[in-house]
Amino acid sequence: DDQGSRQDEDGQIIFYEDRNFMGRSYECMSDCANMISYLNRCHSCRVESGCFMVYDQSNYMGNQYFMRRGEYADYMSMWGWSGCIRSCRIIPMHRGSYKMRIYERENFGGQMYELMDDCDNMMDRYHMSDCMSCQVMDGHWLMYEQPHYRGRMMYLRPGEYRNFMNMGMSGMRWMSMRRIMDSWY
Repeated sequence: DDQGSRQDEDGQIIFYEDRNFMGRSYECMSDCANMISYLNRCHSCRVESGCFMVYDQSNYMGNQYFMRRGEYADYMSMWGWSGCIRSCRIIPMHRGSYKMRIYERENFGGQMYELMDDCDNMMDRYHMSDCMSCQVMDGHWLMYEQPHYRGRMMYLRPGEYRNFMNMGMSGMRWMSMRRIMDSWY
């Protein structure tokens, strides 16, 4: 039915102050740069529809985590986070092709490779020791600090990312990346 698929694209996430969906709650259907205005703390959440990126600092900074439909009764112990969710960003569904250019150095310098599909190990595929900047032309992507989509992650939407260090990601090395597919919604 059309309404069900439209609702999936809209996205809805409910945050709760305490573990196991207890305490005050805040329902969110769009980007939220500072959750502290709605909840003092957040220890669990439920994604009713859509996909979201959540952050442990306000203004979409700090550690990031990808969430799709499901229940997260105690996400802090699950991810080993010491802080709470402070901001969240809805990830729009993308239908069509995916395209991204990754660069060895900041400001699009050094070796460049073009990706149109997932890459589970940049070292093996491209013999690239580091990825410091990128351009996302099409689609929404997740980058991971370890091969095979593990470790800390970063959400990238279409745009230019000249220096990952300026994004609060200093000392991070990116080793794998995958597309956020419409089948995940």
